[in-house]
Amino acid sequence: MSTRPPRAIRLWRALPAQLLPFADAVEGLPLARLMRLALIQVSVGIALTLLNGTLNRVMIVEIGIPAWQVAAFIALPLLLAPVRALFGFKSDTHRSALGWRRVPYIWMGTMALFGGLALMPMSLLLMSGMSTSAGAPIAGHIGALFAFFLIGVGIHMTQTAGLALACDLAPVERRPRVVALLYVALLLAMLVSAIAFGAILDDFTPRRLFEAVSGAAMVAAAFNLIALWKQEGRNSAPVDETASLSLAQAWQAFDRSGRARRLLVTVALVTAGFNMQDVLLEPYGGEILHLSVGATTMLTAIWAVGSLGGFWFAAKRLREGVDPYMCAAQGILIGIPGFSAVIFSGALDMPLLFRFGALLIGLGGGLASVSLLSAATGLAEEARFGFAVGAWGAAQALSAGIATATGGALRDMGRELLPASLGRPDAAYAIVYHLEIALLFGALIALGPLASRDRRANGRFAMPEFPA
Repeated sequence: MSTRPPRAIRLWRALPAQLLPFADAVEGLPLARLMRLALIQVSVGIALTLLNGTLNRVMIVEIGIPAWQVAAFIALPLLLAPVRALFGFKSDTHRSALGWRRVPYIWMGTMALFGGLALMPMSLLLMSGMSTSAGAPIAGHIGALFAFFLIGVGIHMTQTAGLALACDLAPVERRPRVVALLYVALLLAMLVSAIAFGAILDDFTPRRLFEAVSGAAMVAAAFNLIALWKQEGRNSAPVDETASLSLAQAWQAFDRSGRARRLLVTVALVTAGFNMQDVLLEPYGGEILHLSVGATTMLTAIWAVGSLGGFWFAAKRLREGVDPYMCAAQGILIGIPGFSAVIFSGALDMPLLFRFGALLIGLGGGLASVSLLSAATGLAEEARFGFAVGAWGAAQALSAGIATATGGALRDMGRELLPASLGRPDAAYAIVYHLEIALLFGALIALGPLASRDRRANGRFAMPEFPA
């Protein structure tokens, strides 16, 4: 049986490269191409800001949906995180008829992200009860569930394949710097989009919400299309299936020294400790401190500024040769007083202390996450990078999803179980914040065996290459 490609594919391949959306045959990764590739991270940052910084406040406070339902909705994209490893593994071995590996996954993820964001506004309006139809709330819940599912698939697919593509394009010596720059682009996107959404929704109306979310869908899709143009080159050589690793073999390559499992457990504890409050921080500001929608949305910007500060501090410390596990421990020790400040801000009615606590949470989380990422880069050297990125992202996102859902449920359970005679409306929130402090102490315990081993042989992040 002939394996010759169809005539249309052969004609498409014969077109000049200048007329096709393929990468030019150049070595290295020019800054212009890297900045365009970073737009994938920007679109992900916009979606994450909406999920964690705006929609949770609107759904709980303005629409009146129970916090446990909102937590479940927002946790759904994060609970899909295990598919990151599968997407990364498939993008390592896949090749389309046109010779692409990463681009098809980024394209499908973009369409899923656009569809989820486009479906979200109408679903929220139906959930709010503005429609007189008897089945509108049920339809709204179904639509919102499907929208969050699509957003989750889109985020995981585009981010995993995009990071893998960046590492494919970058020379080995520049790879740590490229990954770091893309991570900074994600945080900057969250910072800028938080400011933009805060300005748009400061005077909240359903129409403004519709415009903000629909506009975010179009911007995210446009950015990803611009990012993909002429990035991945054609490779018409057939894939050697016998040389491909199985999923189990890819994990063995990643965990070849036995350190990956403990490291991923540590990542899960740190992520849960810093992210359980994601669905509650802004409702806490609105309900306990009586802040406006715009003011609470700005908390995401404050958190992003703190995270960038954690990046800078990690670069400085690791450049000085400090063990990355010790840097992660320092980040955890910064986060603990941050949560304490949030707890005391409600009791003392001090919005400024509340914002300072959010800043410390971002600072500690950024320092801890980058430091643990520096330790993980050594584990990914001999593994396929798509799978390595997927496994790392899966551990983070899955832990964040479980923590987010747990945080919302604990807040609602605390309200039901705590006696009203306490006279403390913030008591249910305080349960979650105290649990996060306990998780961070658990992460410190998990870091002990890792830090006691060779601190120099593994996990150097090449921080002198970190973008200034």
